[in-house]
Amino acid sequence: MGLSSGEAPNTIAGMAKYAAAFIEALGLKQVDLLGFSLGGTVVQQLTLDRPDLVRRLILAGTGPGAGDGIQPPKPEVFQVAGKPVGGPEDFLYLFFEQTETSMAVGRAYLSRLEKREGPREPVVKPETMKAQLSAIAAWGKGEGAAYPRLGEIKQPVLVANGSNDIMIPTVNSFIMAQRLPNAQLIIYPDSGHGFLFQYADLFVEHALLFLRQKGTQW
Repeated sequence: MGLSSGEAPNTIAGMAKYAAAFIEALGLKQVDLLGFSLGGTVVQQLTLDRPDLVRRLILAGTGPGAGDGIQPPKPEVFQVAGKPVGGPEDFLYLFFEQTETSMAVGRAYLSRLEKREGPREPVVKPETMKAQLSAIAAWGKGEGAAYPRLGEIKQPVLVANGSNDIMIPTVNSFIMAQRLPNAQLIIYPDSGHGFLFQYADLFVEHALLFLRQKGTQW
């Protein structure tokens, strides 16, 4: 993806394996991980596979896969998210709450992106999108998903989401936080999947507060 070379695996387990290999290639013995959306599934799997590598974990706008009470996105969300190239209105629909205040912040975010200087990353290749969608679909069906194994994640975890995430329904964050042994949940008001764009400064403050704690408790 982006400027990375190679091919994307078509399973979450494969992505987690690549992530662990990248961490080790950097010579790092232990890291704090932030996983957003699809990235959140990858870091859950990585933590289960290699708990020795992970000190603290932030799961943002993500879910643990199929399980009791877990809700999938509505069909219309898949229709918009599955477009090869989405427009600004698609982005606003998927990432921000459908209120005047949230939409205004979303448009300001898009405006800032337009001011970016320097070369842009290439559009994600169709093959990569297909691999990602395959991995997400399997995880959503419970194939190799983290849901039944969340109790094995002993590290401190910060679970965060918007109050109305339509990409990965917010209720899934509540369920995930309840099943993790050492988790705290933060829900940001009047926001959706892109809550960390909408509340960038506040989210950073919360993340730093969490990461600066010492020991194995939140």
